[in-house]
Amino acid sequence: MSILRSSPSQQRTGVLLVNLGTPAQPTPFALRRYLREFLSDRRVVELPPGLWRPLLEGFILPLRAPRSAALYRSIWMPEGSPLRVYTEQLGRALGAYFDSRGNFPAVKVDVGMRYGHPSIAYALDRLEDCSPLVVLPLYPQYSVATTASSFDGLARALERRRHIPELIFVRGYHAEAEYVAAVADRIRRDWSERGGMPDHLLISFHGLPRRSVADGDPYYAQCLETSEWLATQLALHAGQWSLSFQSRFGPTPWLPPYTIDRVRELARAGVRRLDVVCPGFACDCLETLEEIAVRNAQAFVEAGGHAFHYIPALNADAGHVQALARILARHIT
Repeated sequence: MSILRSSPSQQRTGVLLVNLGTPAQPTPFALRRYLREFLSDRRVVELPPGLWRPLLEGFILPLRAPRSAALYRSIWMPEGSPLRVYTEQLGRALGAYFDSRGNFPAVKVDVGMRYGHPSIAYALDRLEDCSPLVVLPLYPQYSVATTASSFDGLARALERRRHIPELIFVRGYHAEAEYVAAVADRIRRDWSERGGMPDHLLISFHGLPRRSVADGDPYYAQCLETSEWLATQLALHAGQWSLSFQSRFGPTPWLPPYTIDRVRELARAGVRRLDVVCPGFACDCLETLEEIAVRNAQAFVEAGGHAFHYIPALNADAGHVQALARILARHIT
């Protein structure tokens, strides 16, 4: 009796890109479902379920879902949610990059979302014939609420599978030279296309509760390191750039300074042209396209500023694809 086995030449390396996720539609019902999954994650909201669940179901979801749906509608693309569209474009471009390079083994790239669809489990089904599997959460800066939660989602998706692939989990890449160079090049191109540097560059990252950092989360230190590397690459002196944190939620203190406050401060201090870049977001999403590009722009002008510009995320930019491919290549043999 013969036993069929895949030959080494047939084996492919899998690459799983993990991003946060998105509602299926910009409707209150879809937002309620998405936010319930997202905000029920104990990595995201570190409160006892007995205290948090009644607040979530009784107050937060009924109030936030309709408001969030309206915001999503304002940035929704014909193909769907920007985060999903850009992440899937990035996955396809990365797969094509590996296919075009003869010095790599066969590589298959797919995309899974921590919350919503396409889920991590769905992506694992599509990568079932691959081993090893290199998992890259698209969060350059490590945080418990993002990177560690992605690991939890991966483990949960694998727990009932009979065959577990050899796994390589990339914890982060906040100071990788290729990543920093790709962001710096994106900023330079933007400045070149618009005729020069602004008065000030604000480097904004997604916020995090102060408690998380006090408990040992390295996120703040890594955001600072990324920012300093970027400023060095762009030859900016201390007065030409600053660091801030956006998207705070709830009554507890979050990492300061808050982006919306910093935007107003800079306008009142005489900054007329302000650019904002968000290097913690691999792909554009609600937090960049609406919160930064719309609400923060309005706040800057209302506080006396003249011209506000959001520099888009790397998305499927060729420099981004090459940077991620070089980072992943260290784990692909």
